[in-house]
Amino acid sequence: MCGIVGYIGKRQVFPILIKGLKRLEYRGYDSAGVAMINDNGDLSVYKTKGKVADLERFCEDKDISGTVGIAHTRWATHGEPSSVNAHPHYSESKNIAIIHNGIIENYADLKKKLVADGVKFRSDTDTEVIVQLIEYIQTRKNVDLLTAVRFALTQLIGAYAIAVLDKRDKDQIIAARKQSPLVIGIGEDEFFLGSDATPIIEYTDKVVYLDDDNIAVIRRGEDLKVVNTLNDTLNPEICTVDLDLGQIEKGGFPHFMLKEIFEQPECLENCMRGRINVEANNVTLSAVIDYRRQLLAAKRVIIVACGTSWHAGLIGKQLIESLCRIPVEVEYASEFRYRNPVIDSSDVVIAISQSGETADTLAAVNLAKDNGAFVYGVCNAIGSSIPRDTDTGSYIHVGPEIGVASTKAFTGQVTVLLMLALALGKEKGTITNEQYSKIVSELCTVPEKMKSLLKLNDRISELSKTFTYASNFLYLGRGYNYPVALEGALKLKEISYIHAEGYPAAEMKHGPIALIDSDMPVVVIAPHDEMYQKVLSNIQEIKARKGKVIALVSKGDDTISKIADEVIEIPQTLECLEPLVASIPLQLLAYHIAVCKGKNVDQPRNLAKSVTVE
Repeated sequence: MCGIVGYIGKRQVFPILIKGLKRLEYRGYDSAGVAMINDNGDLSVYKTKGKVADLERFCEDKDISGTVGIAHTRWATHGEPSSVNAHPHYSESKNIAIIHNGIIENYADLKKKLVADGVKFRSDTDTEVIVQLIEYIQTRKNVDLLTAVRFALTQLIGAYAIAVLDKRDKDQIIAARKQSPLVIGIGEDEFFLGSDATPIIEYTDKVVYLDDDNIAVIRRGEDLKVVNTLNDTLNPEICTVDLDLGQIEKGGFPHFMLKEIFEQPECLENCMRGRINVEANNVTLSAVIDYRRQLLAAKRVIIVACGTSWHAGLIGKQLIESLCRIPVEVEYASEFRYRNPVIDSSDVVIAISQSGETADTLAAVNLAKDNGAFVYGVCNAIGSSIPRDTDTGSYIHVGPEIGVASTKAFTGQVTVLLMLALALGKEKGTITNEQYSKIVSELCTVPEKMKSLLKLNDRISELSKTFTYASNFLYLGRGYNYPVALEGALKLKEISYIHAEGYPAAEMKHGPIALIDSDMPVVVIAPHDEMYQKVLSNIQEIKARKGKVIALVSKGDDTISKIADEVIEIPQTLECLEPLVASIPLQLLAYHIAVCKGKNVDQPRNLAKSVTVE
């Protein structure tokens, strides 16, 4: 979940490292640091608790010369956030420095052995064990840095992406990965390192995505060399990154989250582009064409995901069961991987992850493959681990999402799951031509309906001021909108730190109704669909107990709008498409409440964007 940056070439390294860290700060912002081999040959490590801006100020009076360096922004796992536990970490002699993303599960055993041999440690982190082990091997066996790294990696249990500098060789960076992302950018006589492509794209669009157990030898003036732990030379694929620099800038918005909320109409158009032909009323997914037999043979679909992606999976369950008549289970990937699930070759497992690097989801993918299931990935980050490890899949194509609280990825995931359900349903004959055409046509109107909802931004901003007092919120929905209630509650929790729960509206009487009083705001998703009268009854029960109701209703509603305390109108659409429109006001509500409370919505406390560790 930490961010890694590196550079070797002819340019001054410090500005590149700092700019890269700022672009990766969504991955971790407890502390930050840089290691550089300066012009005088010293290996200098500068690090501090806090954000990248704090590091930049700390370095104002330091020697920041040099053309090779590595940098890191941390999300703490082992050891509390502090300048001591911040990366990079020195070896005992201070000849070697390392940065690391991941968790070393056997670090305590390794540390015990090294301490017994007289190695002195400075931090409480698992990362320091790696650099001390590398130096220990290098010294005891009298081998070069690459050999020492190779030998050290064979002793590690866990996940890692690392970059290593040795001051005795200013022309080299050694990098390696296992179950944690690492990208190498290839420029003209220069190389870049990143946890993803965002710190690289300003300089080059040519990248290599390292695979598990790959070790990269990045040497000034030479071609990139990639080996495995046995020192076999590998032939990595050089990919072209299709990423616009403007996509990772705020573009005049105060926060990335608000920018990404407003991008959703365009994002959905991009998601559907080339896949939906409105004139022909047709949905075309290459994965369904290429793997028709495997997908149509599915006796069961299992969706594995975490967080917001899990909520999208709950909507996907209803879509696939309704349109394809295939039973679907939705599992938290973190539980699925440990409970010895029953999986076989007749199952299709759909893995959903914005980053494509979520550790639990990636482990669930490997478990499913080991048991013979056909695995379908739904991801946003092109070239990430899950798309490379699955049998096939679909990208959501919504562009990089920088805000930690997911917004456009959620609606993109739901859109892809709907297109998948439509394509499979048509192939299976479980959906009528009339129903198919109706959904396809209506789906294409959703971006415009989203634009109309975004015009409510100022009104929702004013409305949010009324509810900053609240310490608890309840979100209620039925059918397709129950997962939307869960997602709305999660957004509020993530960025405002207000406790919130999402519930099926009918379950309110089975517990949550005991919480309702005049201080409890209740958000009710109540469009005019077949569940309308049921939800109306729930609202009346809330009002009878003096609860404050914020209702999302269909445009023109004249019943709920008379009894709710606050009403937000949403455009009428098909029931299966309601999550795409209902989620917009809930995202805006969470955003504005958090802003009113003075919270950092892009970097909420204790959270990071890409959960690459357990």
